[in-house]
Amino acid sequence: MNRPISKCPACHGTLQVTTLQCPDCGMELRNAFDLSAFDRLDNEQFEFLIAFLKNRGNLKEVQSEMKLSYPAAKKKLDSLLTALHLSSAPDEATSKEVDVSRMRVDYTSELASEIIKAKLKAHGGHVTVYTARGLPCEVYAEPDGTTFTSDKLPVKPAYDYTVFDDIVELLIKQGGRARKGNGRNYKLGEPGCEENTVVGTIALHCGRTIGESVFDPVFVMAAILEWAGIAENGRGELILSR
Repeated sequence: MNRPISKCPACHGTLQVTTLQCPDCGMELRNAFDLSAFDRLDNEQFEFLIAFLKNRGNLKEVQSEMKLSYPAAKKKLDSLLTALHLSSAPDEATSKEVDVSRMRVDYTSELASEIIKAKLKAHGGHVTVYTARGLPCEVYAEPDGTTFTSDKLPVKPAYDYTVFDDIVELLIKQGGRARKGNGRNYKLGEPGCEENTVVGTIALHCGRTIGESVFDPVFVMAAILEWAGIAENGRGELILSR
């Protein structure tokens, strides 16, 4: 398929279509026709869009097909959304101010909590991570220096970073991988929300007891762990990376 050229090869200005022609009868329409946002995508953005649609929005499958790392895939998705006017450019995005002055990090530690704190602090206390289906999640360090929040986690109190240590401990105990589980339809301890699932481990970390209803934050936690390079956000399971 020959895609229209959207930039002038001489001055790099935006081109405009002035003639449309019917290939059957030869009739021509002359006017000033604007190219759509899709027509203005560069070849890399268009290729990523096709892969994203073909894989039904599964960013993990897109990474595999295009041989991209998570950060590279995330960057391409951000670029695509901005080009299609579906998201603000990173420097224009509205975000709350983050105070990281009280965040203490042990840079020598191999604990998941310290690795994530270090990366989050290096990003100024705010980062956008993506779920396995490519949905963006805004993650913010809280001013207390020990907890974090997300626009996709409307729960209080905020989660503390040590929840990631419990998740990694579960992965290690189970040979490097564990089922995510389902906290939306089951109570803690029921099939699908057992203690040896990621959602069950998070619920226990938050003080829930067997038989209680739980909130399911696994999609955000898994995205953060993958962003930090600690675990792979697989389909239905988490897989330890380091």
